[in-house]
Parts: sequence; C-alpha cells; structure tokens
Amino acid sequence: MTVNAWLLRPAAKPLLFVLLLLPLAWLVWGAVAGTLGANPAEALIRSTGDWTLRLLCLTLLVTPLRSFTGWHALARLRRMIGLYTFFYGVLHFLCFAWLDQGFDVAAILRDIAKRPFILVGSLALLLMLPLAATSFNRAIKALGAARWQALHRLVYASALLGVLHFFWMRSGKNDYAEVAVYAAVIAVLLGWRLQRWWRGRQTSPRGRSAPTR
Repeated sequence: MTVNAWLLRPAAKPLLFVLLLLPLAWLVWGAVAGTLGANPAEALIRSTGDWTLRLLCLTLLVTPLRSFTGWHALARLRRMIGLYTFFYGVLHFLCFAWLDQGFDVAAILRDIAKRPFILVGSLALLLMLPLAATSFNRAIKALGAARWQALHRLVYASALLGVLHFFWMRSGKNDYAEVAVYAAVIAVLLGWRLQRWWRGRQTSPRGRSAPTR
C-alpha cells in the first residue's frame, strides 16, 4: 500500500487526532502523578508552548513535504494539525493566566504590557484565532478561495512572532540552543515558500503568484 493510499484511509484522521492528543495526556498524567519536576507550573507552561511551536512547524511542513514526496493526501490532515496548534497555543496561554497569574485579568494585562515576550506571544496566538475560526469548508465558500488563502498566510507572521516570543523568553537565561533550532526550521520552511513564490512571479505573465500555504 502506498503512503497516499494509507493517508486516504478512514482511520488516518482518528489516528492523527489521538497522536496529537498524547502530549496533553502526558502532561495531565505528569501533573497528577507529580512527575513534572520541582516546578510543575513552569513545566506545564513551557511544555504547552513547546508543543505549540512544534505543531506550527509541522503545519508549515505539510506543503513542502507534499511537493517533495508526492504525498498529496497529506493535505487532508493539515487542517487538524493547524487546529491542534491553536489548541496547544490556547492551553499555553491558559496555563500562564492560571498558574502564573491566578486568572487575575488586571495582572495578566499588566504583564502583557510590561514584558515584550508575552506581548508577542499573545499576538502570535491572536493571529491564529481567525485561522482556527475559518478552518472549515463553509468559511472557504463564504470568503472565496483567494481571500481564504490570503487570510491563512497569517500563519507565517504567527510563526515568526512565536520564535521571537521564545527568543525573548530565553534571553533572560542566555540559552538560545533550542531557539536556534526552531528559528532554522521556520526559516527553511518560509524560505522554501518565498523561493517558490519568486519563481512563480518570474514565470507568471502578470507576476501575481502568491506564496503557497
């Protein structure tokens, strides 16, 4: 059985759904069992943020992977990966709001205004909101394919803000090793799109080709 045929099987989406839920299950189990270390709150905030960035990279990887491998059926899984990215981003913010600020709205707003890394992280999540809200077929029909695709290119800005959020967060500890990995991955994925857009612009009579999601 080819990879495309397997990806088209009815079981592919439920399996992906369960796999993407496993990090949350592991964190919940760790919180209950007390295995998240000396600072469980920090572990939860950090881990949900890490998974948001990982899934954001995975979402951006789908199109280049389809192009290089011919596994076009991956497109049917991208929406779920994108929605899980937003889901983990919301969990990341809720963990910060609850475990760090006790859901004190005034304190949360002060922290966002005072600390740039929280501000850009909040902006990255805010940019994901319209993408999650329009990730269904009726929204595509309502907006039209061209406008829908243009809206969903906000994911690029969200990815860049996410890396900047991580960079500023780590700058206090002067530890940039993981930041460099995420930055390199996102740079490659966005660079591939930019190169493809530029080639399309060079070959298009009107020069109006747009980057691929």
